[in-house]
Amino acid sequence: MIELFVYGTLTDRTQVERLLGPEADRADDDGAGPTWTSAGTATIEGLHRVDGQYPTLVPEGTVDGHLLSVDEAALDRLDRYEGVDQGLYVRVTVPNADESGTVWTYVGDPDRLAVDNEWPGVGALIDRVRQYIDSQDVYCTSRRDDSL
Repeated sequence: MIELFVYGTLTDRTQVERLLGPEADRADDDGAGPTWTSAGTATIEGLHRVDGQYPTLVPEGTVDGHLLSVDEAALDRLDRYEGVDQGLYVRVTVPNADESGTVWTYVGDPDRLAVDNEWPGVGALIDRVRQYIDSQDVYCTSRRDDSL
């Protein structure tokens, strides 16, 4: 399963279930259709949420959200929902604070979302976001507590 940090509309259980179906019972997972489970709350240090046409993340600060544990089919469906194929959002990894790997999250294009913030650097949005995350102290701290 893939860990995905969400901070906007995907923190609403009803919205996630509308997109992916009911939360999976790991013991009963038959592999049919997208599978997801709530994996608790989390915080990303080094980025913060701003609201434009849709919420997005920009450099510096802190953002609270939730972790979803999703399979590839669910991730593909969420990529379509977030407009990754249209360049509205990019999906990038953020290191876990406990050094157990990474979590994915979505970052929206500030220009397309009417947000008055920019990502430093040159090149495509995904490259600038990755450069920032790699060069700054950006990480995710998860708490396996509250469910979505």
